[in-house]
Amino acid sequence: MAKSTFPVIQALRDTAQRLATQAPYQWGHMGSCNCGHLAQTVTHLTKAEIHTRAMQRYGDWERQLIDYCPTSGLPIDQTIDEMLALGFSRADLTHLEKLSDPTIRAVLPFERRNALRHNQRDDVVLYLRTWAQLLENELLNDIQLPADLARPREVVLVGELSPA
Repeated sequence: MAKSTFPVIQALRDTAQRLATQAPYQWGHMGSCNCGHLAQTVTHLTKAEIHTRAMQRYGDWERQLIDYCPTSGLPIDQTIDEMLALGFSRADLTHLEKLSDPTIRAVLPFERRNALRHNQRDDVVLYLRTWAQLLENELLNDIQLPADLARPREVVLVGELSPA
């Protein structure tokens, strides 16, 4: 699973928000599909730029991720480099294209879990938001406060002082 970092979580949330507010979505288009939208968020490239990069080598996102080579010099590999550098893995991106990560699917509402369709905008938004929430929970669980900060202290609010 992707690294639990603020930039990764924000990228997932930003992508979900853009999709939820009717950004052009087309699962069969390399720049406006599931991975294409995340790539837009991470790289700030347009859907057309991502699609053009991807068309320089054969295959969909899954094939591109299998054939990925960090030293190829191909523009799509540079796009993938940016996504990996942020904290995503190749497996994450492969799962995103098909909405197939078992950890993410396991926490979806039961009625949506088995009806999730990889090429439906609302399902992609749900998947991205669920993934972001999982990573945020993981990040928060890893925060350890020093013992003196973790202990509750008595606090008196100004408005609650008793009259003198």
